[in-house]
Amino acid sequence: MPKKLLTTPIKPVRSKIKPIVKTSISDEIVDQILSLIAKGALKPGQRLPSERELCKDFGAGRSSLREALRCLSIVGVLTARVGEGTSVAINGGKFLGKIVEWRIITEQHDIEDLMIALESVAAASVARQRNEEDISRLELLLNKMEAATKNQKRFAALDLEFHISLAAASENFLIFDLISMIRAQMGKTLSRVLLVPDALPLSLKEHASIVSAIMHRNPDAASKAMQHHLNAALRRYHNALGNEPTPITNSRSREIPGSSNKTTGKIKKKA
Repeated sequence: MPKKLLTTPIKPVRSKIKPIVKTSISDEIVDQILSLIAKGALKPGQRLPSERELCKDFGAGRSSLREALRCLSIVGVLTARVGEGTSVAINGGKFLGKIVEWRIITEQHDIEDLMIALESVAAASVARQRNEEDISRLELLLNKMEAATKNQKRFAALDLEFHISLAAASENFLIFDLISMIRAQMGKTLSRVLLVPDALPLSLKEHASIVSAIMHRNPDAASKAMQHHLNAALRRYHNALGNEPTPITNSRSREIPGSSNKTTGKIKKKA
């Protein structure tokens, strides 16, 4: 018996069909270079082949190639020097900075959550390591903050130094860079937090709890103390503006795993 043809699809397929997006040649070159860097085929400081070679490998014209390289240089992925050619940037700080700057402009609340998460991990890491020199520095900053509770500007500068010093003491360079960038971009917001009534003595007490947990080599307590401090500070600020933030809860301190797996990639020609 011949099978009957279905005249009506069991499930609608039109809703699953996506429009075909035509990308420019320069966009495809950018995507390939970023992919090669991500896979480790292109490493920090490594010089790219000449324009002639790249045009041949990509199957693209010079104008498209130059546009792609210029875009990647602007955001800090590549470094171009006259007479030296183009190479992968050794320090990705500029690229990260651009991303963080844009995300802060468009997604303020998400950046606040990220800051709390990163600084909580950093505090736990410092407590776990318990380096006496780092602890002495944090104690010194805490004493200076106590002496500056009548001077909002001085207290704000010390507050920033405290958090940057703690991030550096975590010995995780990526966390340090991210915290530094976030705090640099959120400088005005974070300094306004201290203008709220009683903010300085409350902030001092919260910082003291962080240092105490670190001194007692208690990573979990250090993480929770940092989380409590930042949530409380942002809550004071948003309450003053009439906007109540949603605090992060139940976060756990954890190690940031590193990856040693490396893969290689090849430049694909433009079809």
